[in-house]
Amino acid sequence: MKIKCSKDVLMQGVQAVQNVVSPKITLPILSNILLETKKNTLYLTATDLDIGISCEIPVEVILDGAITVPAKRFSDIIKELPSGDVVVHAKKNYQVDIEGNNFRFKLIGMPKDEFPKFPEFKEKDIISIEQKTLKEMLRLTSFAVSHEESRYVLNGVLLEVAENKIRLVATDGRRLAKIERVLSHPTSKEITVIIPIKAIQEINRNLKDEGNVILSVGLNQVLFDVGGILIATRIIEGEFPNYQQVIPKSQAEKIVMNRQDFLSSIRRANLLSTPDFQAVKFEVFNNKMVISKTTPEVGESREEIPIEYGGSELVVGFNPHFMIDVLKNIEEEQIHLELLGTDKPGIIRLKDYLYLALPMRI
Repeated sequence: MKIKCSKDVLMQGVQAVQNVVSPKITLPILSNILLETKKNTLYLTATDLDIGISCEIPVEVILDGAITVPAKRFSDIIKELPSGDVVVHAKKNYQVDIEGNNFRFKLIGMPKDEFPKFPEFKEKDIISIEQKTLKEMLRLTSFAVSHEESRYVLNGVLLEVAENKIRLVATDGRRLAKIERVLSHPTSKEITVIIPIKAIQEINRNLKDEGNVILSVGLNQVLFDVGGILIATRIIEGEFPNYQQVIPKSQAEKIVMNRQDFLSSIRRANLLSTPDFQAVKFEVFNNKMVISKTTPEVGESREEIPIEYGGSELVVGFNPHFMIDVLKNIEEEQIHLELLGTDKPGIIRLKDYLYLALPMRI
């Protein structure tokens, strides 16, 4: 194989796929990127067996072929090259020459035969959604995914498609985020799959504010076509919790407040948190909320923010990170917070979006 292309174009291709390469590998071939030519195109592919990413870049193909190269080493070399054209030449002994103006590198590659095949999907164009919409939906849900390996069905985002709507749900058992949007391209398909968080992060990293994402579902895998970058992932097997059961009905009495004021005060209170003393106290009155934090042998803080509220006074404690995570991601200037009692969840509802967090003892 021998190709010639711009250093910047080649770097874009490498960056699109290299993140999926895990430093903890069981097979040496998985630390490599597959380079393969077809016509005037170079296809780059990387996989960790759970997730595979493939993209294509325009190149001048001097000699057709394929080779795999060490992902990190190849990426580091291309990144440090001067601007201009680069020639990549894979020889019969799996030596890969990287040449340009006044430089030459030699790398030892591995044959294509040992590299896992990228999964094939028979059905195409099943679901289409705007990249900007999916990006927003992931931003407002993915932070609530569980990272405890013992709760593997919660280590991903539930994706549901039905009745021309797409819904994402994430929970770690102590908080829950749910968002729903209407598909601009109607579909009769119904889908229910759990996408692993690592795949979610890769999808999110490649999403732009323009264009569409095409979603195809196989037997136990899902393919996302994000503007020509293909991301195939295994789905998480298992049954996602019945999230509808834990969502309380909307309350008449809501606390209306400025989102940024609320977020800033919680961040300040969180400065005194320790692993053993995490909870921040919220005291709610008719026209103000008192946000305070007391940590033995560390210190105390107390702050008031104005609110609009016509319900009963109450006191409740929350993990500050559960509130910070949602408040820094939503964009509304004013929010409506529902607090149902000392031992009841706190809820923020927006149009087609809901966030729920369980309280902590204070």
